[in-house]
Amino acid sequence: MSTGSAGQKARSTIRPHSETARHGPLRTFLHTVDGVTIDAAYDPGSVVYDTGRPPSGHLDDLAIVVAHGFTGDLERPHVRRVAGVLARYGAVVTFSFRGHGASGGRSTVGDREVHDLAAAVAWARELGHTRVATVGFSMGGSVVLRHAAQDHEGAHTDAVVSVSAPARWYYRGTAPMRRVHWLVTRPEGRLVGRYGLRVRIHDRDWDPVPVSPVESVPLIAPTPLLIVHGDRDGYFPLDHPRMLADAAPGHAELWLESGMGHAEHASDDGLLGRIGAWVASRARH
Repeated sequence: MSTGSAGQKARSTIRPHSETARHGPLRTFLHTVDGVTIDAAYDPGSVVYDTGRPPSGHLDDLAIVVAHGFTGDLERPHVRRVAGVLARYGAVVTFSFRGHGASGGRSTVGDREVHDLAAAVAWARELGHTRVATVGFSMGGSVVLRHAAQDHEGAHTDAVVSVSAPARWYYRGTAPMRRVHWLVTRPEGRLVGRYGLRVRIHDRDWDPVPVSPVESVPLIAPTPLLIVHGDRDGYFPLDHPRMLADAAPGHAELWLESGMGHAEHASDDGLLGRIGAWVASRARH
């Protein structure tokens, strides 16, 4: 499961930004550099455009790309809720990772998903947004870190938020993560994933093993980086966010949230609002 060539540009079928803005929400399929079709949606947010490209530096030139967690997709209620809150701060692009929802391919659980995110970010820029931020949860949180550390022509990010992400691969220290490993590595687990959780999982091991989130973090600077984690996360204990933050001293901002569990389901509207405000203030093109 190699990550492929960084820097290649994703393809999409879109309209120019002025037309897009007048027509409001969009739904389309994007195409990644490795040939996977990705289901994606665009919500212009609470800002209404009359004509032309939004003025640089204003709230309405910001797009927030949401990267969901494993077994999620853009139509899941918890993903729609996240998008709805973040839409108060700018336009929002949601998409389903490969193997999830209506997207093609099979999930590689954080490896080739970097290509999916790059396609979504490129779409946001092609729609005319001069500031684009990525906000990822759990698996999506690891993907936004790895994406920001790579060179993606036309698909770079101006701010990164990683929520409930692992710091290192192959972690089995909690019961939920042992269940995830069974789901991913065993044939019967992948059947449960396909028919019970609506996710199609690749049956091959990573080869080579992709760069880990903690190895990616030092490469993100000077792009603003926020790491968010709950002190009641049942999947990844607090050594994970602390390891991520320690990998970029003086650069990464760390929020340890009291009483919070894991990922989108545990991110209440107040936290999502604070994340949206942080993105709006930090993202600079």
